[in-house]
Amino acid sequence: MILNVTQGKYQEKYKILLTFNNGEIKLVDLKKSIFEDHRKIFEPLKDLEYFKRFEIKFSTITWENQADFAPEYLYQIGKELVKEKELL
Repeated sequence: MILNVTQGKYQEKYKILLTFNNGEIKLVDLKKSIFEDHRKIFEPLKDLEYFKRFEIKFSTITWENQADFAPEYLYQIGKELVKEKELL
């Protein structure tokens, strides 16, 4: 199955709650990913107000400057919270 991010909700600091198309919901902490990667595209994301303004686009989270993370990477580093079907 190809993974896609279907929903995202900002939580706190650099954490986003993501729902994937397989029904899994994971809490993803991107602080380490952003601050340890020295590519210029991630510099604006260090500003928490900018970080909060992500969108779901192209099956993942993206920002205005075109920064994004592969959905597979987000899935891998995320902490699983609950399966979507268990919420019903």
